[in-house]
Amino acid sequence: MAPRHPRRRTPVTLALAAVALTVPLAVGCSAVEKAFDCAQLAVEISNDVDNLQDAVTGAAADPTQADKVLDALDKDIDKLDDRTDNADVSKAVDNLQTAVDNVQKSIDNGKKPDLTPVRDAAGELTKVCTP
Repeated sequence: MAPRHPRRRTPVTLALAAVALTVPLAVGCSAVEKAFDCAQLAVEISNDVDNLQDAVTGAAADPTQADKVLDALDKDIDKLDDRTDNADVSKAVDNLQTAVDNVQKSIDNGKKPDLTPVRDAAGELTKVCTP
């Protein structure tokens, strides 16, 4: 078997990188910025969901922690909702907000919330925010 020559692939790699960098410029900076903002906020929301899972699991030790995480999650959802005009992102944000509201109601009523809809909605948001 002949050894591979990584240097032969370098021009192809550079050409693909140049195309990848040029295409977003043709689309427009604002579209790229919006996609980046969406993806960045989706990551923040995903982290908030992980924190919510931890807070709900440890709610017996500190019940106020879940409320703090829910507040942070609401703020991140609002930021994303304010920055998007994409119908798919808006729908995912609405679904996530509904799921978060249901978690808040469960906590307010002293019940253990089902976080599955929150995780599912956050996953959908991540999908629609991925360029």
